[in-house]
Amino acid sequence: MRTITYLQAINEALDEALAQDERVFLLGEDIGIYGGGFGATQGLQEKYGKQRVRDTPISESAIAGVAVGAAMTGMRPVMELQFSDFITVAMDQLVNQAAKIHYMYSGKATVPLVMRTASGSGTGAAAQHSQSLENWMAHIPGLKVIQPSNAYDAKGLLHAAIKDNNPVMFYEHKLLYKTTGNVPDEPYVLPIGVADIKRNGTDVTIIATGIMVNKALEAADILKEKNISVEVIDPRTLVPLDQRTILTSVEKTKRVIVATEAVKNSGFSAEITSIIAESKVAMKLHASIVRLGGEFVPMPAQKILEAHATPQVTSLVKAVKQIMSEIEV
Repeated sequence: MRTITYLQAINEALDEALAQDERVFLLGEDIGIYGGGFGATQGLQEKYGKQRVRDTPISESAIAGVAVGAAMTGMRPVMELQFSDFITVAMDQLVNQAAKIHYMYSGKATVPLVMRTASGSGTGAAAQHSQSLENWMAHIPGLKVIQPSNAYDAKGLLHAAIKDNNPVMFYEHKLLYKTTGNVPDEPYVLPIGVADIKRNGTDVTIIATGIMVNKALEAADILKEKNISVEVIDPRTLVPLDQRTILTSVEKTKRVIVATEAVKNSGFSAEITSIIAESKVAMKLHASIVRLGGEFVPMPAQKILEAHATPQVTSLVKAVKQIMSEIEV
């Protein structure tokens, strides 16, 4: 397999989806000639035309409304919101319409749309352009939520999202766009709802989402030098969540850390922690469950403060050393 960037993997998946299915079309602000806020749709309008790669007004509610209506009438829209923060403007269309229509029409209508959006900190974009709000969408019945951490997963899961008959919220962390990975040339689909063991280990399980997967892998390399074996689990999809893989890993290592960049308060890490605590595995743990997440503050623009507001590799290393030092029950 060749090595490409996460951003190229997204672009490639969109290109292949447009070629495979005439019902697929893209819409969003500046996705045409400009190629999208981060370049994910570069060259696609030139290849497929303005009807299938549609520039829209600066109105997230309009973008989402068009996507919902188009999906209900048989199309497969892929809408882009430049920053995940802007989902707040489209909440009615996504939460009250897209997520509910299949149920309210007794299954006679489906809403096969994908919302792609760039999330997370690390670029100094400040409080209104740096949030990780995927937990909001995971709270809504009727929505699927995907958060790929590498180029291979991004391409395969985006194909799966576009083919799915449900509304799918697809989160792409901004700092991952330039990361590289091995990706097949041909189209492929990864199953939604299946976690991935990014690294096998025996001493501690780190369950990480999005950008935190990469940081967990870095921390695992550092801790290996201290003879600490870390297993890294990437849920890949928050909804549906692969509980079996998570619980199997925790049962093996008997120590667990849950790490997300999103604000820790009421975050998705609490959901994962609760699943473990409510299972039979909880009685076998050798240490308390540790949660790492963002500080309960609006995201600072200053880079040093931004780093302090979110978990880093050093945070994970410290947490693992702490959990390893606890006396076994």
